[in-house]
Amino acid sequence: MAKTIVSVAVVGSGPTKEMNPAVPYTPKDIAQAAIESSRAGASIAHIHVRDPETGIVCSRLELFAEVVDRIRQESDILINLTTSGGNIPGKNIIEERLEPVILKPEICSLDVGSLNFGDWMFLNPPEWGRAAAQRMREQGVKPEIEVFDAGHIRQALHLIDEGLFEDPPYIQLCMGAGWGIEATPDNMLFMKNLLPPDIPWSVMGVGRTQLPMITMGIILGGHIRVGFEDNIYLRRGVLLKSNAQMVEVAVNLVEQLQGEVATPSDAREILGI
Repeated sequence: MAKTIVSVAVVGSGPTKEMNPAVPYTPKDIAQAAIESSRAGASIAHIHVRDPETGIVCSRLELFAEVVDRIRQESDILINLTTSGGNIPGKNIIEERLEPVILKPEICSLDVGSLNFGDWMFLNPPEWGRAAAQRMREQGVKPEIEVFDAGHIRQALHLIDEGLFEDPPYIQLCMGAGWGIEATPDNMLFMKNLLPPDIPWSVMGVGRTQLPMITMGIILGGHIRVGFEDNIYLRRGVLLKSNAQMVEVAVNLVEQLQGEVATPSDAREILGI
């Protein structure tokens, strides 16, 4: 069995301190969550930022820069900055969404395909995917291609066929998010079977589906993502104390299934970074 990359998405745009007091808001706390998760066995940290005072999701470059600097002072974990562009106003949204790329993290998320998240529409038009792929390639940043439904995989494969990604392309299956594909075993196997053979892929599940989705991901030879962005509970009615606690669960699961957890160095090799 190949080594399994454990990614940790430490905050995202949804969870709040009212839901779980351990949700980090400040750059210091977000960076510390990533560092602690690295010590627990994560090799990639997926980063969103929040307004430090209000906790509202934002995309201010100086906050991303502070998080990156704090992590790099203490950890070799690979940094994956979001380009989802939460709460970006104005007309030049593509350029503003791509601002984190200039910080040269190892990875940036690249969402293809639009979908509804409750009452909010997550817009990823075709021009966005192509522009983001080109910019990341210019800056030497690895795109993590996030897909929320089967049609998104078709669009991603079209961009791959255009030669917009360095080999190997890396795809994140987002299961149970918003009104995307439901997180069921059948659906996950369906999504995985749409992918080209021998490319690295990862899976995450929202809420109570996190554990079954990552278990299937390990068994099927994929990589896995955990963290507060996707789930704030250890089990029904029991809040997680930290992101690192869920990373420990994921690491133990990999080992119980006779696998080996990838180090940051391993992750670089697997992803061609």
